[in-house]
Amino acid sequence: MPLNLTKGVTDISDRVYDLHMTIFYICCIIGFLVFGVMFYSIVRHRKSRGVKPANFHESTKIELLWTAIPFVILIGMAIPATNTLIAMENSDDADLTVLVTGSQWKWHYRYLEHDLEYYSVLATPRRQIENKLAKGQNYLLEVDRPLVIPTNTKVRFLMTSDDVIHSWWVPEFAVKKDANPGFINEAWTNVPTAGIYRGQCAELCGKDHGFMPVVVIAKEPEEFQSWLASQQAEQQAKQAEEQRLLALQMPKDELMDLGKRTYDQFCAACHQPNGQGLPGMFPALKGSDMVMTDAAAHIDIVLYGKAGTAMAGFGKQLSLKELAAVVTYERNAWGNDTGELIQAADIEARRKAAM
Repeated sequence: MPLNLTKGVTDISDRVYDLHMTIFYICCIIGFLVFGVMFYSIVRHRKSRGVKPANFHESTKIELLWTAIPFVILIGMAIPATNTLIAMENSDDADLTVLVTGSQWKWHYRYLEHDLEYYSVLATPRRQIENKLAKGQNYLLEVDRPLVIPTNTKVRFLMTSDDVIHSWWVPEFAVKKDANPGFINEAWTNVPTAGIYRGQCAELCGKDHGFMPVVVIAKEPEEFQSWLASQQAEQQAKQAEEQRLLALQMPKDELMDLGKRTYDQFCAACHQPNGQGLPGMFPALKGSDMVMTDAAAHIDIVLYGKAGTAMAGFGKQLSLKELAAVVTYERNAWGNDTGELIQAADIEARRKAAM
């Protein structure tokens, strides 16, 4: 039924659904019996039939009975519920562990047994959000880099957060676990069928809470291993490319072009495409004292964000090239015209200075 809890794809989600239906039917039977007796009594013993009310004060046997019966019912409900909850929390003997870190407003995935980590960010075009394009089939439920896991494999998730409380939720896995800053929560899944599974952040976490989807792709183990190897090779190639860039000087046109694309994707939602920000919420970059005069502070805030605000750090999410380009763009767009070109070596120097 469309209003009922939906079935998932994992054994745990089946157990959760079965538990839900069991409790639901028990409640239906209780309701039928209680209201049946009540309405029968109202109709059968109504005053218009001349029935005289009984005159009694208390009955110890009845009071014991109506205490014992609910107690037995609750025990009967608690046993399957407890068994299901224990199974949901038992992440022992996992074959793969993924550290899931929430931040405003994206997810970071790190495969602890493998040298691989990346961010997963909303991929729905901004023009759809602004009602300038027709909404897609998976509107607000699509990301640039989904989490990929193998099928028929027990995968453990470790949940934490960089800033506020988030909640990683995939209904078809029956997994919904809060990601709390400074704490580690655990969950697990074992997906039997390859496919794409979607969810969302289920904890109100700020302005763009609704723009924080979860997408998981389950692949057959052999296909997953191939994907893993290709991703590791790609990550190593990017690291080697970044080291090569440290010795290069990118021209202004290239920096500005890449910087604008990076800014439009990651910064424009808050600071606005024209750099004027939102008064009282997000500061303007156009004409900003920091942007115009203090390159080191500008690089630092892009790298590490600003505590106590919605400004997140992008040092782990963007490459040295993208970081250099977006800072250069912000310092030379909208009439700022500082003429300063920030290079990858400048970004790396600020990273080392913060160590």
